Amino acid sequence: MNSLPTLTTDRLRLRPFDFSDGPQLRRMAGDRRIADTTVNIPHPYDEGMAETWIATHRPEFEAGRQVNLAITLGTGGILIGAVGLVIEPDAHRGDLGYWIGVPHWGRGYCTEAGRAVLRYAFSDLLLNRVTAYHFTRNPASGRVMEKLGMHHEGCLRRHLLKWEQYEDLELYGILAREWRAALDL
Repeated sequence: MNSLPTLTTDRLRLRPFDFSDGPQLRRMAGDRRIADTTVNIPHPYDEGMAETWIATHRPEFEAGRQVNLAITLGTGGILIGAVGLVIEPDAHRGDLGYWIGVPHWGRGYCTEAGRAVLRYAFSDLLLNRVTAYHFTRNPASGRVMEKLGMHHEGCLRRHLLKWEQYEDLELYGILAREWRAALDL
């Protein structure tokens, strides 16, 4: 892997984050509603956290462990969220994660970004399997996974401690062959 990719869809451009994205990223990720529905986003989202996170992207990508991309609107380039893969290269597997800023919820952007990342995962990275998780109490994220063609594989009961509460995680997955078969429909 040489450089972080830029992926395009009908409405979106998924591109590498830049340090200039830091203030807008902090504003969006700092919304408690975003942190509440994600595993790894802290709250409060303090000054400098965005830039520290962005600084990890290139080395993690070059090591073959992660791909993190800014989700931007194709027209105007406005940053609206993030999408990424945590990669286990030896297992040819990745975990998909995403979030969209609250003002942009309900417009299908996660599904559109997720499709582009799955295409990249299976066509460019040649992964065999991609999984994703969501809190049981966040069924909207599960609907995105279903729209991506992912299959519900089970519930990891009380799997994660978030804000002093144990959370159930719903596990979804899709295999490369399933993704390719869906393209042939």
